[in-house]
Amino acid sequence: MNKYKPSDSELISQFRKGNEEAFALIVNKYKAKVFTSVYLIVKDKDVAEDLIQEVFIKVIKTVRSDRYNEEGKFQPWLMRIAHNLAIDHFRKNKRYPTIVLEDGSSLFDKVEFSEESYESVQIKNETHEKLRQLIDDLPETQKQVLIMRHYMDMSFQEIADQTGVSINTALGRMRYALINLRKKITHTSIAYDHNFYPK
Repeated sequence: MNKYKPSDSELISQFRKGNEEAFALIVNKYKAKVFTSVYLIVKDKDVAEDLIQEVFIKVIKTVRSDRYNEEGKFQPWLMRIAHNLAIDHFRKNKRYPTIVLEDGSSLFDKVEFSEESYESVQIKNETHEKLRQLIDDLPETQKQVLIMRHYMDMSFQEIADQTGVSINTALGRMRYALINLRKKITHTSIAYDHNFYPK
């Protein structure tokens, strides 16, 4: 006879009632899958192990605060947390990505100044901060592929494999992300100065 294995929903329910062992079972069940998913993105064992801890800490906090309501969909939810934390890691640690627009022009690639004065450094930092804000405002699927491509230097094949879509879909999302980014830039206070951002 096969030993009965409780479902994810049952384990979450038991954990909510204070059963710490139930959460340990969830961790043991998914830690290898989470590690593999994160490691394929960050390509660093130590970083991946740190992020795994963050993933499960976030799960604990969400469940304990009664904000988890995806009954029956625990695994996709868990993997989405892992995926997002891996992306956030790159956003925090690589401040100035190289972004090439759909027409091949560089945008916020390298803001060059003749003298690296305090003011010029401040302007550069503020410009890149505005760029990150504009990226954050993109639709989730477009933001995801743009970050994976330009912050993580992932190929479109890797992006397609990681997000579970075709290469054509990944390419399409990138194209629309860049188009939308250009539109946002032209409608914000960021000056599209061709002396700084040459075509």
